[in-house]
Amino acid sequence: MLPILLGVLILHVIILILLIVSTAASAWTVGGDVSRDLWYNCLSNDVAYQCTPASNEDWIQAVQALMILAVLFCFFSLAAFVFQLFKLVKGGRFFFTAIFQILASLFVMCGAIIYTVMRADDLPASQLGYAYVLSWVAFPLCLISGLIYIVLRKKE
Repeated sequence: MLPILLGVLILHVIILILLIVSTAASAWTVGGDVSRDLWYNCLSNDVAYQCTPASNEDWIQAVQALMILAVLFCFFSLAAFVFQLFKLVKGGRFFFTAIFQILASLFVMCGAIIYTVMRADDLPASQLGYAYVLSWVAFPLCLISGLIYIVLRKKE
């Protein structure tokens, strides 16, 4: 049972790191000298690196909020798992942890979908960056982790 719990804990920490990096990194959309993320639009040229705040449009604020909620719920899920690991009755399931983790996966999925649909294609050579990809990688891992917590029982 200990290897399973350790594996689930390591998976959870990896997911949390992926969510933090994808939320904070400045590479959701990249193209040429321009990079855009949830917080800033940056332009680099030979002389300087210049960043301006992201637009105040509702969709980017929704993506910001959803990604922050995903990070928070994943963190709360990790804290709940550690708490339940020591306080849960033997034979009990980690339902509280699972609910938070599944909600985190839904938040990151919704944020990534909104960004996919609404991002501006005004840069001719723009492509989606690694932070965007990390958010999509975190989604199924987070969902799988939540489902594992539903099935997982504390050993009697």
